Amino acid sequence: MKRILVLCSGNSARSQLAQAYLQHFANTVDDIEQAEVYSAGVKPKGVNPLAIQVLAEDGIDSSHHTSNHADEYVHIPFDFVITVCDNAREQCPFFPSAGELIHHSFPEPSHMEGKDKLTAFREVRDLIKAYSQEFIATRLAVNKPISTP
Repeated sequence: MKRILVLCSGNSARSQLAQAYLQHFANTVDDIEQAEVYSAGVKPKGVNPLAIQVLAEDGIDSSHHTSNHADEYVHIPFDFVITVCDNAREQCPFFPSAGELIHHSFPEPSHMEGKDKLTAFREVRDLIKAYSQEFIATRLAVNKPISTP
């Protein structure tokens, strides 16, 4: 089983969305988990309720997620550490056992101009969902069709 850590600045939105979708797509093939997915922040702020809401709209319950500091996970051997914002990449703690460090920046939904916050969260959710499905399909060789909300 692979271990994946998703890092963001506050572990409130983007990393929470990525954790949920990576876990969702990795939990395929007769409901056998292909990966353990964690998320953390360099300055955790708590899980944004809009992140929970837009995941629920897509049938994913993330109400049990917590906002954690990256330092809590330095002892875990990760196969992949994914940073989903530039700030997290720049401030990423050293993970001596990280197999592969990957960076893919997504917009911060709370700061997208010209859009109401719920619309911004939905747009970022959809970007992260597509990325997560592709990541699992290519890195873990697991395929699962995207369901639409």
